[in-house]
Amino acid sequence: MSALPPGSVIGILGGGQLGRMLAIAAARLGQQVHIYSDATGPAFDVASRHTVGSYEDTDAVAAWAREVDVVTYEFENVPLSAVAAAAAVNPVRPGARALEVAQDRLVEKQFVASLGLPVAPFAAIDSDADLTRALQEIGTPVLLKTRRLGYDGKGQVRIKTPARAATALDEIGRAPAIVEGFVTFEYEVSVILVRGLDGHTASYDIPLNTHVDGILATSTVPGPLPAAITKQAVEFAERVAVALEYVGVLAVELFFVGADANTPLVVNEIAPRVHNSGHWTLDACAVSQFENHIRAVSGWPIASTDRQVDAVMSNLIGSDINAWQSLAAESSACLHVYGKRDARPGRKMGHFTRISPKTQS
Repeated sequence: MSALPPGSVIGILGGGQLGRMLAIAAARLGQQVHIYSDATGPAFDVASRHTVGSYEDTDAVAAWAREVDVVTYEFENVPLSAVAAAAAVNPVRPGARALEVAQDRLVEKQFVASLGLPVAPFAAIDSDADLTRALQEIGTPVLLKTRRLGYDGKGQVRIKTPARAATALDEIGRAPAIVEGFVTFEYEVSVILVRGLDGHTASYDIPLNTHVDGILATSTVPGPLPAAITKQAVEFAERVAVALEYVGVLAVELFFVGADANTPLVVNEIAPRVHNSGHWTLDACAVSQFENHIRAVSGWPIASTDRQVDAVMSNLIGSDINAWQSLAAESSACLHVYGKRDARPGRKMGHFTRISPKTQS
């Protein structure tokens, strides 16, 4: 279980902004990065090398994997066949099991529930009869979501009354789906946990997350989660990581229902990768989530996750990026532009983090 020395090559499946920030972190440690992606992306601008190819082309993936020392990924919809092809050549961290769970919302809910962690009421939906039965058992309102794909609010329909169910399945293309009951919560938080090859774990401060139209808008630290509940949230994430034999950064999104509730926390989703709600760590911590992910998959010691300042991270969505010049002029704003050319509505173009002196530990 020796650590990869500086000069080793980290292979990353995916060429988006998360891959970009991972590549920058790897360079800080003297590591090189070779990206494999099915299309040109912002990670290409900062990587040592890049290869464009289909994720379904397992021969091409295997050939690429032979040119690196370890493989990781920056998004959870990498085909499992690509991961298997890479894993036959070199270690893939996190492993395929984490992807298998995260790629299917039903499997994810069943897995989390099997660990004894609280989740929203849910049911598998493959037909109109399934949906009718689920609404009778769970009640309304509910969310109907495709089991696979879909992110930032895509691939889901809100069903407020049983009558709405008549067209809901058609709206998601009658894809295999899951119904999730609504959770009445005070706010949303996330645990950003890193687990090393030796099983050592560390977590960052838990941010308060706000969403607009299903897309993360801001993450704020320090967050308001009570200390006792914070400890429980971290324990939930550790339980997930251990069960998955996880290596790298893992995000666990949770609803805070209330301190006096029987179950103060409800697990919403897990993400087997660095996470948008952890971007503030780039500017508020000596070692960011991205560097700690590179450290973990390389077999290096996990570094401190301590926060040095207070921070509010805000996403720049679509035309928000046009404010780059005024943000660049702010003394307390740390601007990160992803280098994407087309500022489409709903597309994450960058983020900025406003930092201020630390008010609490």
